[in-house]
Amino acid sequence: MDREESAEPVSEGTVLWQPSEEQRARANITRYLRWLRDQKGLDFGSYEDLWAWSVTDLEAFWASIWDFFGVKARRPYTRVLAERRMPRAQWFAGAELNYAEHALQRRDDHPAVVFKSEDRPLSTLTYAELYRQVAAVAAGLRRLGVQRGDRVVAYMPNIPQTLVAFLAVASIGAIWSSCSPEFGIRSVVDRFRLIEPKVLFAVDGYRYNGRPYERLAAVAEIEHHLPTLEATVLVPYLDDQPAMAGLANAKLWDDLLDETAELSFEAVPFEHPLWVLYSSGTTGPPKAIVQGHGGILLEHLKALSLHLDLTAEDRFFWFTTTGWMMWNFLIGGLLLDMTVVLYDGSPGYPDMRALWQLAEETGMTYFGTSAPYILSGMKAGIEPGREFNLSSLRAIGSTGSPLPPEGFRWVYDKVKPDLLLGSVSGGTDLCTAFVLSCPILPVHAGEIQCRGLGARVEAYDEQGHPIVGEVGELVITEPLPSMPLFFWNDPDDQRYRASYFDVFPGVWRHGDWIKIAPGGSCVIYGRSDSTLNRAGVRMGSSEFYRVVEELPEILDSRVVDTGQLGSEGRLLLFVVLRSETSLDEQLQARIREKLRQEISPRYVPDEIYAIPEVPCTLNGKKLEVPVKRILSGTPPETVVTPDAIANPRSINFFIDLARSLQEAGG
Repeated sequence: MDREESAEPVSEGTVLWQPSEEQRARANITRYLRWLRDQKGLDFGSYEDLWAWSVTDLEAFWASIWDFFGVKARRPYTRVLAERRMPRAQWFAGAELNYAEHALQRRDDHPAVVFKSEDRPLSTLTYAELYRQVAAVAAGLRRLGVQRGDRVVAYMPNIPQTLVAFLAVASIGAIWSSCSPEFGIRSVVDRFRLIEPKVLFAVDGYRYNGRPYERLAAVAEIEHHLPTLEATVLVPYLDDQPAMAGLANAKLWDDLLDETAELSFEAVPFEHPLWVLYSSGTTGPPKAIVQGHGGILLEHLKALSLHLDLTAEDRFFWFTTTGWMMWNFLIGGLLLDMTVVLYDGSPGYPDMRALWQLAEETGMTYFGTSAPYILSGMKAGIEPGREFNLSSLRAIGSTGSPLPPEGFRWVYDKVKPDLLLGSVSGGTDLCTAFVLSCPILPVHAGEIQCRGLGARVEAYDEQGHPIVGEVGELVITEPLPSMPLFFWNDPDDQRYRASYFDVFPGVWRHGDWIKIAPGGSCVIYGRSDSTLNRAGVRMGSSEFYRVVEELPEILDSRVVDTGQLGSEGRLLLFVVLRSETSLDEQLQARIREKLRQEISPRYVPDEIYAIPEVPCTLNGKKLEVPVKRILSGTPPETVVTPDAIANPRSINFFIDLARSLQEAGG
């Protein structure tokens, strides 16, 4: 098939893919629509009609999700939504169930997990083997004294043992939390200390980008700062026989296992804590976000089946670490009896083809990644569709930041013309995407297909009025089951309310700019708390990045509207250049002219700086608000925690620049 790049111009809204009649007919959401018609007497003529019902009659919609997916409860619920409020809506009162029991319904020889790392070949774990291993680890945890409600934490990479440990913890009714081993010691301690864990799972080290990273000393230091720990379970990963002399109360993974154990599932209330996730922690102590068994179960069943269109025959992958909510979303594939694909290592090692090679090797059907990875592949000039056999691939997911129209075009030109490209957006706060894909809708360049079922996402103007066709604050105006139950150590929900409900009382403000089209498609424009505002014209940063990063010389960028550094503020642009490229006057002129022509003369930067790298959070998102505050003169130590930055040295440039601007009266 000819994969030459299309000569047609691409812009926001260009139609790039339409589902065929056959694809519409076999989609999970079509089956759900038939079920609603046959079982509930409900008939909807379009996705928008279905969405409108799902966010209006909340009780009927979520009850239908419970019934359609056959949720198994030890005790039935007495009411779907006892209190329709935010925060602290009360869902499915009286129900008792267990997430792990739903993830382990299948117990045959179908592959549950396919795993590969930088230095380990492809391996497979069947559902029968997964069940036996979870039973063995759960029995070992019980011998260590772990009970319902205890916290168990992991300093582990994206490997099968991490998944096994999580399911064992959930089966007991204990509470899981994890950080990936590239997190620094302080960052890990700041998180885990909040929840007072009883047991720590850890590896002795890991490999990334071709290099080994020993972590035994870090594990010992973490132990030292967690006085509630009673045991550490070490998984040999870098070395088959790691030196454990420096660890306290440590056991090896194999020594924990009881291979003869039977697995029992603790029935817990619908809102019993399942896991604790964390905010980035870049501007202060991380928020310990608690989500429940039932809310996560229903949300992930809905999102993975009805929106991502996954079934038991799929091989589902998302590139992630265990410190990002996408790991929790990925392993939700087990709830639908499918195969989840785990990868540990750098997505760019040995080059940008690594994950596409993985797609070929595994017969991957759904390839989940980030917008920056797609754009990096585009800039690197690779052509996955020519270089690899991607015949099994039928969908690609993109998250982490907005994917510009050019990224959409590249996927259809250089990866595969007939697939569903699902740009999605959501957050750790709800552990899901709430604007996402739909297999019966067309794909438009630069747009997210729809608002998720049950998620009443709206755009608000500054006065709190809903708007359509204009950029506004992304808000959620009705409760969702996967919203946080609470923040750990947050008396009276003070921090919880301040995080989401301080601007519009009773309405969840997410902190993103969004535009919702009359037909329901969406465009995310970046964080609303790092808004660009030039002469009264506001815009999100993603639009700016899209234009700048189209230039082949520029690999990455960061823009800051200082606002407080001068009477009218300055627009400062920072660019990461391709090697052997310099920020000379000619390139600066091209950047300025491109912004003048494609955005506005108001958005021509006052200064352009070349930097080695853009500061990013541990989850790979551009650091925006802290950089702006540093450049506005706020002391760096009060706005950013270096240990919560993936590349902490990158912040030094901005600290030095802020100092020089202040000295110059800038």
